[in-house]
Amino acid sequence: MSRSQLRNLKKRPYFRANVIDEVIQHGESYDKKYWEDDLSDYAPEHGIDRFEVLEYWGMCDTEMLEENGAEIPKELKDYDELQANIWICNGKLIRMVLNPFKPATIPYMAVPYELNPYSFFGIGLAENMDDTQTLMNGFMRMAVDNAVLSGNLLIEVDETNLVPGQDLSVYPGKVFRRQGGAPGQAIFGTKFPNVSNENLQLFDKARQLADESTGLPSFSHGQTGVTGVGRTASGISMLMNAASGSIKTVIKNVDDYLLRPLGEGLFRFNMQFNFDSSIKGDLEVKARGTESLMANEVRSQRLMQFLQVASSPALAPFAKFQYVIREIAKSMDLDPDKVTNNMDEAAVQAELMKGMQSEQPQQAPAGANPMDPTGAGGGTIGTGIAPTPGEPGFTGAPQQSGQANTQPTETVGEQPQATEQLQ
Repeated sequence: MSRSQLRNLKKRPYFRANVIDEVIQHGESYDKKYWEDDLSDYAPEHGIDRFEVLEYWGMCDTEMLEENGAEIPKELKDYDELQANIWICNGKLIRMVLNPFKPATIPYMAVPYELNPYSFFGIGLAENMDDTQTLMNGFMRMAVDNAVLSGNLLIEVDETNLVPGQDLSVYPGKVFRRQGGAPGQAIFGTKFPNVSNENLQLFDKARQLADESTGLPSFSHGQTGVTGVGRTASGISMLMNAASGSIKTVIKNVDDYLLRPLGEGLFRFNMQFNFDSSIKGDLEVKARGTESLMANEVRSQRLMQFLQVASSPALAPFAKFQYVIREIAKSMDLDPDKVTNNMDEAAVQAELMKGMQSEQPQQAPAGANPMDPTGAGGGTIGTGIAPTPGEPGFTGAPQQSGQANTQPTETVGEQPQATEQLQ
């Protein structure tokens, strides 16, 4: 703490102002740690003139509390040790009080990524993938080392065939002078074998093992190149749902070790210190983050399945669609009063939509419109096969003997009409 922060402690209850003044007069006592240079860029102040203040929550001997002037109620004096809160700076006691919370709990929470019964801190991602990370580092280092060797030639020079005193450096256009000797080549270039691809394949295999050891597949955070079942939308959805199982376990640890204790602490604080008597009661705090999430997913899926079943005309009269629609809205975290209608509002909405549909002009059939560009006249010209002679619907005139048989018809008015029938 700085001097200003230490002086501000005097305004808080049960801090010993005269001891704080003595600590400040004694001077700053904080030694900068070796790792703080890494964090200095993020600190609002870069100086190291600080006071080291230690805060302790835990058990303390009752005799030590009495010796240092802590107030102990009569009902607690028979205990050998009590929960206390103690602040120390420069070897001086600047605060010592009994734990004010009921029940007397230590006011901090530790949330393990993965629970370990033998460790307070649990097991994290880094520890889970420690072995596979070591493999990945080794294979990548081998691939890079091999690429360095194989990226250039290994040059072998037979100096007995060369003129002595030459510069053996190699560059484009370099000329080496010979002086006879045995026939043959004097300078040899050896290509080092490149096995980087094999090492990178092993690196990728170790990365897949890291996915299994951590429970976080690469495609869940954007890795491309998924083949097989993951190439379709439903396939990738199934893979994501399977991958979220281990993540939900972590979220449940957050519920059990952070949100529930935090909610209990806030509830107990209000029960103990809030002056509003109307909120006092005996309640149990439950964190239901993952449970409610899972329940909403399953519930929404079942409601949608029921809606599909009930959409059939034979079953529709038996379903209460108003309730189903409201429950679907709730499962999607929507306000059902704002996004759904009741029966009266639904009837009004149906009448409005029916009126809107009747106002829309009906599209005339093809051919009824003089401006119709198809020219089909409302028919289906050009479809099917024309009937052949002798088939029903044939409209041609088959010629037989070339003679026409005329028959008179009834006289209508004064003008006789006759039809010619070709047989």
